[in-house]
Amino acid sequence: MKKLICALAKLVAALAVVSALLYAAVLYWDKIMAVVAKLKTMLPDALKVRTEDDAEAEDYADWEL
Repeated sequence: MKKLICALAKLVAALAVVSALLYAAVLYWDKIMAVVAKLKTMLPDALKVRTEDDAEAEDYADWEL
């Protein structure tokens, strides 16, 4: 019986944590989406995959021919 009560207490605690996280996500949804939008504008240059030709062209782009 003691194990059942402990298991139920853990379940209730876990559900309380999950519900608090969901509540916070709903409450701050606008701020979360603003941060996501800001990250989307910042990350494309950082995540851009360069080929060997692009890398070499950028290395010598400032040289005068």
